[in-house]
Amino acid sequence: MNIGEYLQEKKEVVDRALEKYLPKETEFPSTLHKAIRHSLFDGGKRIRPILSIAAFEAVGGKGDGILPFACALEMIHTYSLIHDDLPAIDNDDYRRGKLTCHKVFGEAIGILAGDALLTEAFKLMAARQLHEGLRHDGSLILGIINEVAQAAGVLGMIGGQVVDIESEGKEVDFSTVQYIHTHKTGALILASIRTGAKLGSANQETLKAFTRYGERIGLAFQIVDDILNVEGKAHLLGKKTGSDLSKGKATYPSVLGLEESKRRANELLDLAVEALGPFGTEVDPLREIARFIIAREY
Repeated sequence: MNIGEYLQEKKEVVDRALEKYLPKETEFPSTLHKAIRHSLFDGGKRIRPILSIAAFEAVGGKGDGILPFACALEMIHTYSLIHDDLPAIDNDDYRRGKLTCHKVFGEAIGILAGDALLTEAFKLMAARQLHEGLRHDGSLILGIINEVAQAAGVLGMIGGQVVDIESEGKEVDFSTVQYIHTHKTGALILASIRTGAKLGSANQETLKAFTRYGERIGLAFQIVDDILNVEGKAHLLGKKTGSDLSKGKATYPSVLGLEESKRRANELLDLAVEALGPFGTEVDPLREIARFIIAREY
């Protein structure tokens, strides 16, 4: 399959759905909606929602019932980026070649735009009228919302971010770096895959295999981010490189070195693909997304 065409096709599906679910930027208070759209439609690859769609379709899911959840996952991811870029955390001026939200709209609106996206994500997942095509009872939907909340909260992304901040400028061990990566980045990627699989009515054995896949690509994704921060091309990344080193961030390259980091990323790719071994062509998109994550340059 052509992974570039697949990713572009699914990105367009997600973007159309986001347009449908979000208020127009002219709606009052317009500054808030402009700030949200500035960050949400800034050229992101939509990896998390696409993973959820790919998992949903791989287990036989049909229709658009996955889209509210896919879009909610992207909203949560975008909120985290807006807040990461703030002066109190990473203090970044650019993301994907555009000025960050707080640089355009101010810190207060940046904080509130992130807050709004996080809140709207859970509103979207809880909107029963959007789930009719899934034919699931409320308990499954509630369980998925709970899992996404854990992945985004103190046991997942936020917990990882706190340890990341507290580790800056310190000598940390490998287990701390592993904790940061699996929580800060890996948790929401894993939740994206499991959300799609559950909504597509995956059986327990399939869910276990997809979970192993998700754990491995979630960690690999952040390792590749670490590597790109060291040797990536700024014009492709849309932001300066070398910031991890200057801030004394706890990363794979800082603890293990570049070559070992690359080796481990490739090993995780092999293990992720291996987890999908029992399946056929229906999981080709998941296999190719794993390869894309490792080979990407931005």
